[in-house]
Amino acid sequence: MESTHLLSGSKKRVKIHPHTVTAKYATQAPHSPQPGIHTHFPQPGDEGYDDAPSFEDFGSFLEETSDKKRLTESKKWPMTLFGSKDKNKDASHKLQATGGGGEGSEGGAKAVKGSGKGVGEQLASFGEASVSASRFTWLGLFCAALAHGCLIVLTRLAVERFSLGPLFLLLVRSIVQLLSVAIPLYRGQNPFGPEGYRLRLLCYGIAYSLSLCCAYSSLTFVSPGDGTTTWRLATTALSATLAFLLLEERLGLADGITTAAGLCGLGLLLLPTTDESYSDSPIDPVAFWKGAFGWSLSALAGLWMALALVGYRSLKDRVGMGTALFTVSWTGCLLTPATLVLLQEGWSWPMSAPAWGLILGLVACSVAAFLGMTHALTRLHPALVSASQSLEIPIAMLLHLAVFPVAPTAPEVVGNVMVVLSVGWLVAMKLLPSRESGVL
Repeated sequence: MESTHLLSGSKKRVKIHPHTVTAKYATQAPHSPQPGIHTHFPQPGDEGYDDAPSFEDFGSFLEETSDKKRLTESKKWPMTLFGSKDKNKDASHKLQATGGGGEGSEGGAKAVKGSGKGVGEQLASFGEASVSASRFTWLGLFCAALAHGCLIVLTRLAVERFSLGPLFLLLVRSIVQLLSVAIPLYRGQNPFGPEGYRLRLLCYGIAYSLSLCCAYSSLTFVSPGDGTTTWRLATTALSATLAFLLLEERLGLADGITTAAGLCGLGLLLLPTTDESYSDSPIDPVAFWKGAFGWSLSALAGLWMALALVGYRSLKDRVGMGTALFTVSWTGCLLTPATLVLLQEGWSWPMSAPAWGLILGLVACSVAAFLGMTHALTRLHPALVSASQSLEIPIAMLLHLAVFPVAPTAPEVVGNVMVVLSVGWLVAMKLLPSRESGVL
């Protein structure tokens, strides 16, 4: 849409574009227009009249993209702490990249028209790419859950058969993972994060490392199964709450119901056994308080992990997985020795090749699990990422049966079945609707 305006003997040509408004001034007389310069609005019946945007449409566009509306929406929830401060900057960069000028935008439009693809075909190709990325994300989450399950069993083997302390395993794991600094260096990035986001990245690394320290410390006071289950249950529940409070990201109704079903399954795994419930022997106060301390550490580990997941969710567009892994590694190297001194855990050194092989297996599983979860955080809600990792409990139970042949109890079987069904239904809800819509 083009119009002319007379001002001080000069003619001003204004072109309204969905992304930009450009002005062109000319010094010629107002009543002697140059060829190709229109001096009137398209009238009914003229060519291109129906394609010209109306002032009502342009007004609604300005209303939707106005700074006033952005400021109003940013004040909906005053407790938002991790909201990205560069959302408006990113949006403006995208607008400049796609519509930096009238000629570039017109060229892009001509290129789209000349490609021969209709809107339906473009949407279909976009849907196929989205579903493919979603499948890759869920595949990565399944691999991470498998790695977490192996990690549980390998940690128990290291503690029971080789007498290695849990915190010592965590320290060796953090030291070996320092090699991940090569990833950001190879890409020409700062290993400590981009400028302006280093403090938030440091808080993320501290929260993640504190979660691991609390989780591994709890293994000294409670069984690995109970500690891991409590950790996962607290992480999932608190991730949903903190993501809403800090990022304003909510779970859908179906996602919330499915996640709640998985949490109920985890709760069944924590029910006491028959021997523990009806035991007539007096309770040892020292053992009771040690157990209570271990359960508290597991719940605290879930809180720190939920904060870490939400923290990386807010940094997903700025911090790569290699930088995040290096941050978790070097913060772990600082916090793990401090936890060792605080809890006075004895130092033990592996003396055999199988022990060192088991430690290397722990490191490989931890890296695989971390990368799978971190990649999924760039696309999924933190609570859904944590809920999908609940599969580590059934996987660990099956591996535990293969290594330590102990029959599970009825609540454990029912709880693991509920966890598997909830995660399976969650994946079906995310992927099957695209198949039904005819995209695939």
